[in-house]
Amino acid sequence: MTYEIQQASPSDDPRIEALLDRTFGYDRKQRTSYRLREGIAPLASLCFVARHADGGLLASIRYWPIRIERSPAILLGPLAVEPALQGQGYGKALVRHSLSEAKRQGHALCVVIGAPGYYEPFGFVSAPAAGLVMPGPVAPERFQVLALRAGALAGLHGVVGRAESAESDGLSAEGADLESDRAPRRA
Repeated sequence: MTYEIQQASPSDDPRIEALLDRTFGYDRKQRTSYRLREGIAPLASLCFVARHADGGLLASIRYWPIRIERSPAILLGPLAVEPALQGQGYGKALVRHSLSEAKRQGHALCVVIGAPGYYEPFGFVSAPAAGLVMPGPVAPERFQVLALRAGALAGLHGVVGRAESAESDGLSAEGADLESDRAPRRA
C-alpha cells in the first residue's frame, strides 16, 4: 500500500485519538505513561502520521517532554497502527523516521515502555539496568532507553518525571527519551 509519513497537524487529533482507542482501548489513559503526559502538549515537531495516498490515517506516533531528575528528556508514545494493518511495517517506519528526526533536532535519549522484541532492533536497552526508575506500575523489562547521542547514558540515573512547564523542549546535553507503557501491536 502506498503511504507517506507526514508531520501530524492539529486537525489530525480527533482521528489519532480514535485510532488510539481502537488500538489500546478506552482505559489506555490509566497507564503510568499517561501520568507523565497529563496536561502537557506533545512535541509537535516529533508527532507524525502515516497516511494512505487517499488521505486515510494508517498510523501515528507522538513524543512528549519529560525529565530524568533535572535533565530534560522525551517520551516516545503512543505509537498506534490501525488494527487491521498491524504487522505491515507502518509502525516501524514511523519509529525509524521519528528517531532520526529526534537525533537531528538534538535530543540525546529516548525512553519507551514497550515490548523489548519490538524496540530492541532500534537499539533500545533496559532502562532499569541503565539506572533509570519509572514511578508507578511498569513491567521492568518493558521500560527501555535509547541513547540518541554517543555517551548520553554516561552518568545519567534517576527517576523519570513530568516536564512541568511548556518551555521544556526535551533538549539537553545529557537528555533522555521515553515511550508508552504498552507496545504497539505488530507493525
